[in-house]
Amino acid sequence: MKIVLITGSSRGIGAATARCLAAQGYVVAINYKSNHQAAEEIHNEILAAGGKAALFQADISDEQQVVAMFKTIETRLGRITHLVNNAGVLQTQMRVEEMSAERVNWMLTQNVTPYFICAREAIKHMRDASLPVASCAIVNVSSAASYLGGANEYVDYAAAKGAIDSFTKGLSLELAPEGIRVNCVRPGCIYTDIHADGGEPNRVDRVAELLPLKRGGTAQEVANAIKWLLSDDASYATGTFIDLAGGK
Repeated sequence: MKIVLITGSSRGIGAATARCLAAQGYVVAINYKSNHQAAEEIHNEILAAGGKAALFQADISDEQQVVAMFKTIETRLGRITHLVNNAGVLQTQMRVEEMSAERVNWMLTQNVTPYFICAREAIKHMRDASLPVASCAIVNVSSAASYLGGANEYVDYAAAKGAIDSFTKGLSLELAPEGIRVNCVRPGCIYTDIHADGGEPNRVDRVAELLPLKRGGTAQEVANAIKWLLSDDASYATGTFIDLAGGK
């Protein structure tokens, strides 16, 4: 049985991935921080389509809540075999010269630390999972900002995602001898609610013409890449990055 935890799966890429993987036969652990209604809608949608899923509330920037969540997942569903580190946050667009240490520290705490903690707990599950360990996989959701820089808008977010790129490579090398694969997707301008968090809900429309493909991407297109990286079809891929940025 394939059991996947998707962090931040009540909206955007996480929600699309939850639907996508449930349709592939995964049992989906839907994590959310506070928006129970949105998470419940995804949960009900999966169940109505004949899939299997359960809700798990936790602030994944809190280590104790993460540990408790994994214990609850094990009790209710079993040990997870796959992890999608997806949850991420933005703050209002700002140049570096205006950023406080408090803002920068918060961005790192919210966007980097949770990936480490969730991966740590997932690895413990995967080593004792019902599937052979070689069938287990982790996908980290980074961002094209990690290599584009986010100038004049989100340099702190870009730096946090750069850390996720490094984390992906390092963890993939640590776990490769055990057959646990670790890969990464780097979405660019995708139509999700996260842009509203940064103060510009229509940002994708503004920059779409600047992209080689002349359009923004969809959460489903990112979910499709995540699905492949988690699957046995990607059995020889680890430490791999898929850029989904319209050619940027």
